[in-house]
Amino acid sequence: MSGQTGPVVEAVEQYLVARRAAKPSPHTVAAYRRDLHGVLECVAQAVGVEPERVVWADLGAPVLRAAFAEFAAERAASSVLRAWSTWNGFFAFWVSEQVVAGNPMSAVPRPRVRPSSPKPLMGEDTPERLLEALARGARKARDPWPERDLAVLALALLTGMRSAEMLALRVESVGGRPGERRIRVVGKGGGERVLPIEVPLEALLEAYLVSRRGRFGVVRESDPLLVDNRGQGLRRGGLQYLVKQCYRHAGVHDRVARGTLVHALRHTFATRLAEDGASVTEIMHLLGHASVASSQAYIEVTSRARREAASSNRTYGVVRRLVAEGGGG
Repeated sequence: MSGQTGPVVEAVEQYLVARRAAKPSPHTVAAYRRDLHGVLECVAQAVGVEPERVVWADLGAPVLRAAFAEFAAERAASSVLRAWSTWNGFFAFWVSEQVVAGNPMSAVPRPRVRPSSPKPLMGEDTPERLLEALARGARKARDPWPERDLAVLALALLTGMRSAEMLALRVESVGGRPGERRIRVVGKGGGERVLPIEVPLEALLEAYLVSRRGRFGVVRESDPLLVDNRGQGLRRGGLQYLVKQCYRHAGVHDRVARGTLVHALRHTFATRLAEDGASVTEIMHLLGHASVASSQAYIEVTSRARREAASSNRTYGVVRRLVAEGGGG
């Protein structure tokens, strides 16, 4: 395959270091590492050596086919497809570096994954019920923080951000004049988009930051926007736990599709926009998608149209009322 004889495990770490130039999220890097090491363990099993002793010469198409078959035995097709894409990128990188002569992944079957259908929160009144329950009283916790919980759930429901995008936000990500706030989001592949924030959500975020200053003192612009109860940047597991407990507090945990949690809030955002008349291209921009489908080009809309599309989300109605009633702080 090539004249390279060094251990592949070293090349894996070198590849991950090289990927840092694209500024992937920590979650993405962790997924790359899991996929690369997971398949590498299957390769090692196929050739009868320890993973640390696998060399480039071992990575022929027959061995990789056997390794992926083993890797796929107890995993969903979507997980196997992600691993396939990771290994394809891994080989493409080392081909470009002239370490290997070619990419064998074309000879490894690529899993077919059916497009997943949206899985919003079930029940017409579920978003309102969730927000109102959080505004009425703090959920049961060792150190309840209702302002933070309400701000996190409202932010997800009214912007449709992915969990990784929410966790990457800084205090300075929110800018603009009062009444015309915007939030700068770094999406997949490092692409940025700017989302409008209407006055009710702005009020909830400000109430949260006021309560945060009361807990921890000075809040710097460069600090993470969302933090845990110790004042540290909220992490993926912490965000999932927080959202799950909020569902339980509101009594809507049985209205969430299995395995969605935070993503159910994103799907609810998009579904409600569609139901309330936002165009496909407006929803596309707000969600950070490059296209509606492979056959339809991405059409950018004006910032005014995007703001009108976002503010048309009827979830803003309950947030406006909660703010008026003093639920934001």
